[in-house]
This record gives sequence, C-alpha cells and structure tokens, in this order.
Amino acid sequence: MLFLYTVLLVCCAILLVAGIVEQRRHQASLDRIPTRVLVNGIRGKSSITRLCAGALRGGDLITVAKTTGTAARFIHPDATEEPVYRKFGIANVVEQIGIVRRAAAYRPDALVIECMAVMPALQEINQSKLIRSTIGVLCNVREDHLAEMGPTLDDVARSLSRSMPEDGICVTAEKERFDILQEEADARNCRLVYADPETVSDEELRGFSWFTFKENVAIALTVAELLGVDRATALRGMYEAPPDPGVLSVERYLTPQGKRLRFANVFAANDPESTLMNINQLLDLGAIHRPLNVVINCRPDRVERNGQMGEIIPDLDPEHVFVIGHPAKSAIDAIPSAFRPRAVDLGGDKRDPEEFMASLLERLGPDSSLVAIGNIHGQGEILLEHLTELQADESPDEPADKAPAHPPERPDHPVHAETMQLYVPRIDPYQGYPQAYEDRYGQQPYVPHLHGQHPEERPYPDRYDASAAERDLFEPRIPPTNPADHTRQWHSPGEQR
Repeated sequence: MLFLYTVLLVCCAILLVAGIVEQRRHQASLDRIPTRVLVNGIRGKSSITRLCAGALRGGDLITVAKTTGTAARFIHPDATEEPVYRKFGIANVVEQIGIVRRAAAYRPDALVIECMAVMPALQEINQSKLIRSTIGVLCNVREDHLAEMGPTLDDVARSLSRSMPEDGICVTAEKERFDILQEEADARNCRLVYADPETVSDEELRGFSWFTFKENVAIALTVAELLGVDRATALRGMYEAPPDPGVLSVERYLTPQGKRLRFANVFAANDPESTLMNINQLLDLGAIHRPLNVVINCRPDRVERNGQMGEIIPDLDPEHVFVIGHPAKSAIDAIPSAFRPRAVDLGGDKRDPEEFMASLLERLGPDSSLVAIGNIHGQGEILLEHLTELQADESPDEPADKAPAHPPERPDHPVHAETMQLYVPRIDPYQGYPQAYEDRYGQQPYVPHLHGQHPEERPYPDRYDASAAERDLFEPRIPPTNPADHTRQWHSPGEQR
C-alpha cells in the first residue's frame, strides 16, 4: 500500500512540474506577441476577427488570426489560411495554447483570436490564462446559449464581460446594455470604447463584395485606430480580407419547373434578433424580394431555438413556412395562430430528401425568395446540398422597381438598388471550402508590403516569410514529416514546431 501511495505522489509531482513548465512556456509565447485581440460576443465573432486582421494587415502590421465559427481556421500573416486540426473533431479551449505558440513563431505585431468558450468559467480562463488579451472585443449581446450564460440578457452581458482584459481596453458595439458592460469594465479597470455603427457610411459598406454589418466594420476600424492604423488604410485591408465561409450569401437558381429562386443561407445567424437583422438587410438591399418563403430546420438538441425561429415568423410575414428536421412541432407550435396555416411540415428528418425537396419547390411561386433559418446540421445540410444541384440562374437581374413585389415600407432602412451588383454569386459557397477559396483568392494572394517597398525588401526577414507569395494557397510552409500519410493535417497546433 505504501508503494502505491508513493507512486501516486510521484505522479502528482511530475504533473505539477509539467504544468508549471507548460505555463511558463505559454507565457513566454504570449510575451513575444505585443498586441493580443480577443473577440467575444454572441454573433459575428468570426467576421469581426477577419475584419480586424485585414485592417491591421492593411496597416503593415504582421498579424496572425484564428477563427472558430463555421470553420476553424489559422490565418497566416499573408492572409493564407488552413484548417485547425482537432483530434476526433472535438473543439477544446486548450487548443488556444498551440495557436499562441504557432503565432509567436512569426514574431507578429498582433494576434487576433476568436473566443471559443461558452461556459462563463471557461471564458474567464480563456482570457486570464490562455490569451491575456491587451484589447478585448465584445461585439454584441443576443439571445443564444441562454442555458449556459442566461437566463436573461443581462446575465449574458455579465458572462461575456469575463473576457474583458484587466487594465486593458475593450471595444463594443452593444448599445442597449452598454451600462452593464461599463460596470463590468470599471470593476476590471478596463477602458470601454463604444464603436458607433453610424460612423460607417453606406459608401464604405458598399466596398465589400460580401455581406457584413456596420457594427462589425465599426469595431474593426476602432481596433485599427487604437493600434495607429488610419481609417482609409484599414478599410483597404478589410476589403481585401477573405470572408468567413459562413458569411451571409444569396444564390440564384432555376428549378426544374423553370421557376426563378433566390436563396439566402441565414443558418449562421441562429438567434432571433440576428436572423431578423440579416433578412431585413437582404430585403433592403434588394438581394432578395417578396414573395418571401422561410424554411426552418429543427434539431432535437435545440428545441428552444426551434421555438424562437417560429416566434419571429410574424415579423417576416412569409408566404410559406417550410419546417424540416425534428421535432417540427417545436417550431410550428411557436408560430402565432394567425400565421400557422402557412406552415408546411415536410415530414421530419426521416423523410426522403428527394421527396421533401420536390414538395418544397412545387409550392414556390414563379419568382420568389427562400431564406433558411435555424440550425444548419441535419436536414439543413441536405437542403443546401440539393439546392446546389439546381441550375444557376444567370439571367439579367431586374431593377428593384420592377420586382414582382416589394418589402413593407421601412423609412429607417433605405433601399440601395445600386448595390445589387455586389452580390452576384462568384463561387459556389457549398463546395469544399479550400477549393472555393482557391477559385476566388488563389490567383492573386494578398501579400502585405510596406509603403513603396517590395515584399523581399521588408526590414523583418527573420519575422516574415517573404516567399509565402510563391506557395500555393494551402501549401504548408513546412512539409509533412510523412508524405505518404494524407489522412491528417501536417501539423497539430498542440505540438512543438
């Protein structure tokens, strides 16, 4: 028995020493990154991460970024990116240690990283132990993850505030609960900066070839200003930044019956407020029009969210509400009685995809729009897969004043018909992500440079790989140790380089 106790004591001592060594190594990696930006919030974190990184790259700052949303990506200083390797496909906040270590190898000026923690305690650990950000971003407070951070929005605001840096700076575009965030910031001696969306003009927003919100742009511009990057330079960098694969998009199709269909994938905005904001923006820009149809995808582990999607149907006033997935009843019962006759249950998650797609397309009008909301997993992925098999509608677009129907009058949101040209599909967003990015960005990869200097003349030859522009978009800087093994990523973020 004494022997077993001795073995246990020795093992505990070894683990303690290993933990201390790992903590010191991690702190040394953090010390090599002078500016660390941690992006937290409910909706839009991945887009803001990419915008901030683009703005800083535009200002000739060596910037590394990492997103966690629709697809976790490690973004190099030359804007090329690669998937984040995860064992068994399971996300864990511990992966941030490997990300910081890889980022520190570049000796960057800044690291922009998305918060991947949901539980309040993990959010605090992510900030205080793993990232120790110098600038925090808290983009918004919305109705999501209420079971972990709720039950009220005030509770969500206080939970998200755990990622604020002590004695640092926090940037936010949240207006309704700014007073709560200010209290939390004062408790941490943190300077809270409000990024006003009204400072972003419509003309500046039109510079993007993909959908984004003024709140996101305002946050990125504020972060860039704090780091000495002027507005015009930051905007140019953001325009050139590759968008997130989950970015809001609109595609135009022709059904087998010859019907014209505009489809908007709004699955990424899976809380009610963000969903309404996205759809209203698409209507205001003329990217979609009425008659409007909505498809809600339900998941058994997101019953509360299914109901939230049903509750917002009166605000959307669609012609049909198609419900797919399981349990469909959780969404249909939440639809107010006056709109419930418009609901069409397409048979749950056991129905053959060919049947429910045929039934859905049959009920559409000759020229209508369809928006997908709720959760993407399950039949939502099947829906996207079958839509991409439809013929693309390449016919000339009709002016907004000749559309078959108009959205309701909203004087606070003017229609910008001239922005229609920005949203013509350029790639298939549902094909494999790397191939889609190669099609769009592979010909002219973004290579940061100093004013009036070529990349090879940069004054930081030991901090930046100038030969990156000669590599293929997803070719690693260090070749795999075993070229015959193509089943796993070339380098795990948790391993030593």
